[in-house]
Amino acid sequence: MSNYSIQADALNKRFGRRLIFNNLNFHLKENGVFGVTGANGSGKSTLVNILAYILSPSSGKVIHCNDGKRIISEHLHNYIGFVSPYLVLYDEFTAWENLNYIAQIRGIKLNKNKVVDLLNQFLLYNRRNDLVKTYSSGMKQRLKFIFALMHSPPLIILDEPTSNLDVLGKGFVYKIIEQESKHSIIIIASNDEEDLSYCSTSINLEDYKK
Repeated sequence: MSNYSIQADALNKRFGRRLIFNNLNFHLKENGVFGVTGANGSGKSTLVNILAYILSPSSGKVIHCNDGKRIISEHLHNYIGFVSPYLVLYDEFTAWENLNYIAQIRGIKLNKNKVVDLLNQFLLYNRRNDLVKTYSSGMKQRLKFIFALMHSPPLIILDEPTSNLDVLGKGFVYKIIEQESKHSIIIIASNDEEDLSYCSTSINLEDYKK
């Protein structure tokens, strides 16, 4: 049983007159993998951004709790790891400088042993001192996973986690999902059947359009 929980309570999101989803409810309070699927443009990225407090719902609320205590939005970054194709890295910094900078933003000391282990897992250790602008798209995607995991968060949100990755890169991701799901809640937003095969349960946003 996880000490962390996330609850969506009657979520509704509209952009102008366009309904994205309506009356969406769920409560995750156990470690494991939860899927969000739906057609392209159905609102998967919108939903995970609302869950991460990046966007606000039109109505309803998202409640994050740790050890029974509600987490305010200003502190959520300490509890969440987020991976998506649209997250921006600092191309003019090295990978190590990026990771150190993110640790400073979070107000934590860089856990060098943890980061080195992750760099090795994702085969980026030998490129840690190279500028990120020299990385391929797949390497950048792998680096985003290190950002998300470096502070051992209890909640990990993965939006299209295997985009830009080759077979080897996908293997790294699926291994991480299996490892982290033992002690974290993982939410995967994807249409990829292999991604969703790791989910114990999922919701389809097409069911929340009325």
